[in-house]
Amino acid sequence: MNYRMWGKALTVIPSITKEEWQTLDPVSKWLISTRAAVLIMTFLAAALAGLFAARNGGFHLLPWLALAFGLVLSHETNNLFNDYTDFVRGVDKDNYYRTMYGPQPLAAGFMTKAQSLRWTGLTGLAALGLGLALLGWRGWDPVVLACLAAGAFFVLAYTWPLKHLALGELAVLLVWGPLMIGGGYYTLTGTWSWSVVLAGLPYSLGVTTVIFGKHIDKIEVDRVKGIHTLPVLIGEKAGRMAVIAMMVLPYLLVAGLVVARSFTPVLALALLAVPTTMKTIGLFLSPRPAARPDWLTEGNGGWPLYFAPLGFVHNRAFGLWFLLGLVLDVALRLLPATAGFWR
Repeated sequence: MNYRMWGKALTVIPSITKEEWQTLDPVSKWLISTRAAVLIMTFLAAALAGLFAARNGGFHLLPWLALAFGLVLSHETNNLFNDYTDFVRGVDKDNYYRTMYGPQPLAAGFMTKAQSLRWTGLTGLAALGLGLALLGWRGWDPVVLACLAAGAFFVLAYTWPLKHLALGELAVLLVWGPLMIGGGYYTLTGTWSWSVVLAGLPYSLGVTTVIFGKHIDKIEVDRVKGIHTLPVLIGEKAGRMAVIAMMVLPYLLVAGLVVARSFTPVLALALLAVPTTMKTIGLFLSPRPAARPDWLTEGNGGWPLYFAPLGFVHNRAFGLWFLLGLVLDVALRLLPATAGFWR
């Protein structure tokens, strides 16, 4: 077992050769194939759903673990299926970005189509199994069933046709917001809450900046390939301005939630991500450079991607501080000495 590669694959998308691939253990291959480094975005969404449930007295550990692992496995299934779909449709041919910033096992010849489908099926079945377990735990609740069906739809339909119809960015916003956080909260508590959906919006906007940035990076090649992402439709500059707006809006939402006393002031810990956000916004104000900047290494991105890694760094910083603020908010509301003050 190559534990060092496990750690590497969980933090970056490593560049490897076919010879190196052949020496790896199955877990390393699976982590690389599923682009495990980006799965923290999904885990944080599951963590937020759990914390929202905890602050309202509806947290259950084993169902939350099933929810978290189910969502992460769904994300992995989507990544595997995306690669398969793009490969069979010819999108990843001719040095397309996906094959340049990290290994696309199919396009690189690391695995066959049958092997790719087998991995996708096994990962998807594991995710489905956990979803069905949660559905049974909730007594086959129709809302949980609808969330499970919606999740399956987005897993299978994101790459095609949604991304090709300029609906990919909206799909990400809906999945990481109302579906993962709102639906996860409902699964744990049995109650739908639009307040939770609103409170989860700052984080889901951050996730959307990552995919939006990625589509800005690929705007020219997507246009040639006939992939009509939103940046392709509105243009590169408008796309960059849209991302900046999505980076600023979460702070305004956090301020509103605190002022409205929906959350305790400790949620303002998210403001500690402002320096990272300001630095990121400064880079988004200018077009993508023609050559790879010296600071953009394997550890913080994969050239020719440029705006996508920036969005990821911003979202990780904001998401972690937002999560910590929410943890402390839950603690203040549950501790006997302070609970009454915040109710």
